[in-house]
Amino acid sequence: MSDLDYTYAVARIRALELNLFNSSVLEQLIGASSYDDALKILADKGWGYSDIENDADAVLNCERERTWEVVSDLVEDMSVFDVMTYPDLYHNLKAAIKQVYTEEDHPRVFYKDTAVSPQKMVDIVREKSWLDLPRHMQQTASEAAEVFARTQDGQLCDIIVDRGALEAVYAAGKESKADILRKYAESTVAVADIKIAVRCQRTGKPLDFIRRALAPCDTLSIERLAQAAVSGEDAINSYLEQTDYAAGGAALAESASAFERWCDDQIIETIRPQKYNAFSIGPVVAYAIARENEIKTVRIILSGKQNALSEDSIRERVRKTYV
Repeated sequence: MSDLDYTYAVARIRALELNLFNSSVLEQLIGASSYDDALKILADKGWGYSDIENDADAVLNCERERTWEVVSDLVEDMSVFDVMTYPDLYHNLKAAIKQVYTEEDHPRVFYKDTAVSPQKMVDIVREKSWLDLPRHMQQTASEAAEVFARTQDGQLCDIIVDRGALEAVYAAGKESKADILRKYAESTVAVADIKIAVRCQRTGKPLDFIRRALAPCDTLSIERLAQAAVSGEDAINSYLEQTDYAAGGAALAESASAFERWCDDQIIETIRPQKYNAFSIGPVVAYAIARENEIKTVRIILSGKQNALSEDSIRERVRKTYV
């Protein structure tokens, strides 16, 4: 599809962007008197369907499905969005490995609408038919399944699959002709690496474990990040100050919530220039990412309401909006 062919798609996206939640709408949700009141506000905004208004998960899943229905109507080749769908696919691989080798059935942990259906993923793992998987995940699946079968170490299985997912995201981004997807992949992997390093530092993981968990990217040295992680949080902050992610170190020093918020906000800052792009697939991609971020933010607010957190505590966790 040529840039000219995206003129209609971008015009449609500009109209849809008007319905994205801005900070005032999020403040309205934060200020809701209760969890049920927040759900009513969402219903008034057209979220979900009338028969699921009291089921938060159903409402949020409905909005996610609506997003991808719109995107699929506007884009002929949905493979350009592979970079965004790989995390769900690899999550299902982890779930399938654990289900097969523990013989425990947990169907609700699987994501639906992935390139390989949950049931097929389970069948592939059970039969070890790795060649039935997309090429980018065959080696990861084989290694993770073998490790879990031999050790029953779920954490080790997770880091193998999670790194495989990050490597797949990065490769897809690098191969993309769309600048936004290349930048999205770079930012996604770098931010994930920083989160992994912080988590490993706080749980006292050894250097070899951290090295195995981190995925290479252009904007970070994973060796320096791994070395910093075993040295302490201050060392991580010092290293980040020398990179494009210095603000992440400052957020980490502020609080865990501030750091998690910064991680998601970094992605929004990556896509924000697409608001001024009129002729490429960029605005369509940015809209899909913005909607995913919006749904995640609403989930955070609803969770805060459900757990009776204060408005200030919820507000601290709320992500930047695209609009």
